[in-house]
Amino acid sequence: MIQDKIQELMELRNEARLGGGEKRIDAQHKKGKYTARERIEILLDPGSFEEFDMFVSHRCIDFGLQGQDYLSDGVVTGYGTIDGRMVYLFSQDFTVFGGSLSEMYAMKICKIMDKAMKVGVPLIGINDSGGARIQEGVKSLGGYAEIFKRNIMASGVVPQISAIFGPCAGGAVYSPALTDFTIMSKDSSYMFVTGPKVVKTVTGEDVDDEDLGGAFVHSTKSGVAHFVAEDEEEGILLIRKLLSYLPPNNLEESPVLACTDPIDRLDDVLNEIIPENPNKPYDMKDIIHTIADYNEFMEVHENFAPNIITGFARFNGFSVGIVANQPNYLAGVLDINSSRKAARFVRFCDAFNIPIVTLVDVPGFLPGTAQEYGGIILHGAKLLFAYGEATVPKITVITRKAYGGAYDVMGSKHLRGDINYAWPTAEIAVMGPRGAIEILHQKELKDITDDKERVKFLNAKEEEYRNKFATPYVAAKYGFIDDVIEPRNTRFRIIRALQSLATKKDTNPPKKHSNIPL
Repeated sequence: MIQDKIQELMELRNEARLGGGEKRIDAQHKKGKYTARERIEILLDPGSFEEFDMFVSHRCIDFGLQGQDYLSDGVVTGYGTIDGRMVYLFSQDFTVFGGSLSEMYAMKICKIMDKAMKVGVPLIGINDSGGARIQEGVKSLGGYAEIFKRNIMASGVVPQISAIFGPCAGGAVYSPALTDFTIMSKDSSYMFVTGPKVVKTVTGEDVDDEDLGGAFVHSTKSGVAHFVAEDEEEGILLIRKLLSYLPPNNLEESPVLACTDPIDRLDDVLNEIIPENPNKPYDMKDIIHTIADYNEFMEVHENFAPNIITGFARFNGFSVGIVANQPNYLAGVLDINSSRKAARFVRFCDAFNIPIVTLVDVPGFLPGTAQEYGGIILHGAKLLFAYGEATVPKITVITRKAYGGAYDVMGSKHLRGDINYAWPTAEIAVMGPRGAIEILHQKELKDITDDKERVKFLNAKEEEYRNKFATPYVAAKYGFIDDVIEPRNTRFRIIRALQSLATKKDTNPPKKHSNIPL
């Protein structure tokens, strides 16, 4: 008798693992996509997955769904480990009703979200769904809202990562948008609130899935996607790598790795990296790779707003977040998108106890009507707010230009920067020498009619201004810079600074929450 019961259990498990059946699994594979369970198998450590609610099915009897029961109901949920560290996760199954969300499907996701919060471990969502299950009407919509509520409650408590490996449309897009990081796969994933057909009907625009909401669009134009993978397997490996830099929750620290890269290695190349011509660009990523452990850097939002760089690295085995201006693109100027990108990254690091290292070479904020009309004042204030609010250790290194309000915004001492260094090549001033001279000496310039004399006068005054104000020593004189350091010694100074700040305690005034300028 008991053997019959066990046999029944095995049969039901096999039925659940088949999802929508062999035919639909084959169709998924023909699209170059893995099934929900195959994705979990690649993501988690072998043999570590423990599944919940395998036998759940929907409760809808309308519109022909009566009798169309599939065990697991289109989503696989549970927990497992990645590099031995626990995570909770869900993986949507496109082979069952196109992965559409039902009341019970949402209940399954909400259950593991609640457990992730209670246990204090990261939450991973693998999305491959056509959206709400229309047959269930408002129950499906209510299910989405229950998930959104938990995304909001989990924000800043446990890391949340979304992978988009297929369609993600309508209400489904808001859950990934509420999480910390979103990964999309090339050619097989897309996200949009309204699809091409609705767009055509309402606006008359002809657009396909890829141009409306593909990985390229969201990684370069909208900033919705933080990472783009060549395929699903690379996307899954990205999740594993990203988690290696993150703590399990907001009360714990990131994992510390053994480091054999000497903390006191001297990088002579840095002494030559800043061009003699102050207007000539260089690649800030060269500096980041040089000073980080084993020259490794995991960039976040690589293709969006490339005038600022954000990402994770390690110093002596400790995880840090790096924010850096990129003089190789738009001279490293701050604009709307770069301000938004960096502000969100700074706030993530602060929420999860990850120290922030800021590398500064910024000529200011991007001028122009497009920026002013687009709200550069508000968006720039987001970055300022993020740095000022952050209580984690903050170390800033000014490599070259730090002009105007952008000097203040980029992790300055005035926004509670803990240790602020400058290279001897640093220029810290209200504005660049040429612009300053044209304002300070506008009366004299009006009186000079000869072009050669005008250029000669400008060059002389510019050199005088540069020597007097555009140096790190004026800021150091007032204590705004803690030390002027030799570039090749930057790695050592950052690591020593991080060690000195390991027990830092800083608090913000008691409040319900901030009102960040959104």
